[in-house]
Amino acid sequence: MFRKFVLIMLGMTLVLAGCSNNPSANGTSGLTKIQLPMGYIPNIQFAPFYVAIQKGYFRDAGIEIDFDYKFETDGVKLVGAGELPFALVSGEQVLLARAQGLPVEYVAAWYQQYPVSVVAKSDLGILIPQDLKGRKIGLPGLFGATYVGLRALLFEAHMSESDVTLDAIGFNQVDLVAAGQQDIVVGYAENEPIQLRARGIPVTEIRVADYVELASNGILASEKVIKENPELVRAFVGAFLKGLSDTIANPEEALQMSATYIPNFADLDANVQKKVLETSIEQWKTDRLGYSDPQAWENMQNVLLDMGLITEKLDLSKAFTNEFIP
Repeated sequence: MFRKFVLIMLGMTLVLAGCSNNPSANGTSGLTKIQLPMGYIPNIQFAPFYVAIQKGYFRDAGIEIDFDYKFETDGVKLVGAGELPFALVSGEQVLLARAQGLPVEYVAAWYQQYPVSVVAKSDLGILIPQDLKGRKIGLPGLFGATYVGLRALLFEAHMSESDVTLDAIGFNQVDLVAAGQQDIVVGYAENEPIQLRARGIPVTEIRVADYVELASNGILASEKVIKENPELVRAFVGAFLKGLSDTIANPEEALQMSATYIPNFADLDANVQKKVLETSIEQWKTDRLGYSDPQAWENMQNVLLDMGLITEKLDLSKAFTNEFIP
C-alpha cells in the first residue's frame, strides 16, 4: 500500500512539473522564475535591473530574474504568444505587434525620452534636422528604433525619406565613422556620440527627443499574464521602479552593482561607462517613474502611419496602461 501511495505521489509530481512552464515555474526557493528578454547585450544601461536584483527588490517581490539578451523582436513574439510574461521593448514595437494582432500591452515606461540621435562629424555643421537635406545617413537598417526615430525627426522637420539618402550599415556606426567611411549616422544618445568623443572624434548630435515626444523603451506584458496574474505584473513593475529610482539617486552605487553582470567590465573605459549611465539617467528622469504619456503614444502612432508601417489607427487604450504604476 505504501509503495502504491509513493508511486501515485510521484506521478502527480511529474504531471505538475510538466504543466509548469519556465516563465512562471516556482523553483526550490519558492520564487517565480521569469526569463526576461532584454533586447541588447549586457550593458550599464540595464543598471536599474541589476540594482533591483542586488538590493533584493525582485526577491522581496517573490521573483527570480533570468536575463536573456535576445533580439527585441524575438521577445515581442514570445510575449505575444503567451510563452513569456514580460520583455523590454521600444514603443514602436508595441504598436507594430498590436497591428499584427498580438495580445500585448505596455505596462511601465522606462525611458521618458526616445533615445535615438543623429550623430555627425562636427566640421559638417549638422545642427538641426533641416541640415540633413541631401545628405547620406548611415543607420543599422530600415527597421527598429533608429529608423523610426530618424523618420520621426524628418516628419517633424516637414521632410521625407526622399530628402536624404539612407545607407544600411549594420551596427557598425562608430567604427565606420572612425574609419572615415561614414560622416553622419543614426544611433543612440547614450552610445554612439559618447563612444566617438572618447576616440577623440568631435561630433554634433541631433536628439529626436528634442523635437518630438515618442513612446520609448519600457516593459511589455502579455494580456494573458495581466488577466490571470495582475499581482505578478504589479510586483514586477514595482521592483523594477525601485531599482530605477535608486539608480537615478546614486549612479556610483549602480555602476558598482552592475559590474558583475557585464562581462569584462573592469577592462572597459570607466569614464565612458559613467557617461553612458549619466546620459541614460537624463532620459529616465520624470516626476512619476513608469508613467506613460498618452500624447507620446499618439505621436508614435502618427509616425508609424506616415511610414506606412501600420495602415490604420489602433485603439491606444489597449496598447498601454498606467494601472500598475504606484
